[in-house]
Parts: sequence; C-alpha cells; structure tokens
Amino acid sequence: MTDAEITTATTPAADWQAWQESWDRQQEWYMPDREERFRIMLDMVEALVGPAPRVLDLACGTGTITARLLARFPGATSTGVDLDPALLAIAEGTFAGDARVSLVTADLKDPDWTAKLPYDSYDAVLTATALHWLHAEPLAALYGRIAEVVRDGGVFMNADHMIDETTPRINAAERAQRHARMDAAKAEGALDWSEWWQLAAKDPVLAGPTARRFEIYGEHADGDMPSAQWHARVLREKGFGEARPVWCSPSDTLLLALK
Repeated sequence: MTDAEITTATTPAADWQAWQESWDRQQEWYMPDREERFRIMLDMVEALVGPAPRVLDLACGTGTITARLLARFPGATSTGVDLDPALLAIAEGTFAGDARVSLVTADLKDPDWTAKLPYDSYDAVLTATALHWLHAEPLAALYGRIAEVVRDGGVFMNADHMIDETTPRINAAERAQRHARMDAAKAEGALDWSEWWQLAAKDPVLAGPTARRFEIYGEHADGDMPSAQWHARVLREKGFGEARPVWCSPSDTLLLALK
C-alpha cells in the first residue's frame, strides 16, 4: 500500500499491516541494517533461553520485535510495553486476537511500571532504538528494574545508538557518510520521522492517538547516548553477571546482558 492509500484508511478497517510496513520503511531510512540487528537478537534469544521464550518487548512501539519474534518462534509469548498511544494502537490492531501477545500502557520512568506486567519474570527483555530518549540517570534506574524482572539465566538486549566519544574523527566520518546516504534515499521518496507522523495525524483512526502522543512527548528529543562500555558496566552494577556487545554497525550496537 502506498503512503497516499494509508492516509485514506477509514474507521474501523485500518490496514494495520500497511502501517507496520510504513513504520519499518521510515525506520530503515535511519538504519538500513535494522533487520540484521533483529536477526542477531533472535539468534541470541534462541541460543540462551530457547525457542519458546516469554519475552518483554520494552518500549515496543508498533510491536516490531514481537512480530519478528512470533514469526520465528511460534511458541513464544510477548508482553509489549509502551506509553505512545498511536504506536500502541497499531500494535493492538496488528495483534488483535493473538493470545500470545499482551500489551501494557506504562511509563518506563515510573518506578512502579513493572507492577502492570502480567508476569513476575521473563526469559528475555528486548528493546531497540528506544532507550536513547532517556538520560543516563533514569536509564540506569530502568536497568535496575529490568534486572528484577529477568529470571536467572535470562537475557536483556538493547539495540540502540551507543556513541564512543573517544573517537571523534571516526564518529564524524561515519555520520557524514550515513547522512549522505539518507539524503539520497530521501530524494527518492523515503519518509522521515516527522513526515510519517504527519501521515498518522491525517488518518481517521490514528489522528486522535497521534494528538495524544504529542501531548505526552512533545516534539522528538534525544536523551543521552553513552558508549557500549557504559551500558555494559551499568548493567553489571544493576545485577547482570555478564554484558557485552554481540553485534554492531558503525553507528549502533546490540548489547546483551546475561542474568
């Protein structure tokens, strides 16, 4: 479905798969290797906790991780947690009627967010391109809460921007090349984050949730993006036994912590 067709969705027959695909394309404009990080993430889930895990999809958005999890591991179950009403609406429409999926509205900055979860513990907690909007102190606190819900022998994985400030020339070269490629894709019609949300705001189904989303978050703003070494150190301090990167691109890292 084209972006123009997406905007003409009518209540209640929104094409949730089209919205999922549109979100994927928008995210891939920023991260062309996005699917590779998900493949490695699920490889490590299978390696460490098996092919039928109970997963917490943290800051789940539209349910990107959950969709790939269930496609690869039909025996898995997933709890998606997010605060964004528009992205949760897409997730709810996508997984409606699937007993393997539960969705929870919660603010990860609320120290009691785990009380809303349907389970006390999880085999794996997975998140991608979401926690960079937190600053270091609340992120460290969140890692402590995550450690409490991951069972012994379970895993936490975070795929996100993790910047090593000790390599400024490498960082600048990588950023310049990445943005040149993004500019070329944009010239061919790729949607950026702002344009995607403009489409959502015009949709009869998503207009209300999108308005509420911007009331909650305002315009997009990043928090801190500490190095992978910082993440690994803090996760160990918060109760994980091992932590290290298991995949990286020039700009992003998939960091795994084992309880």
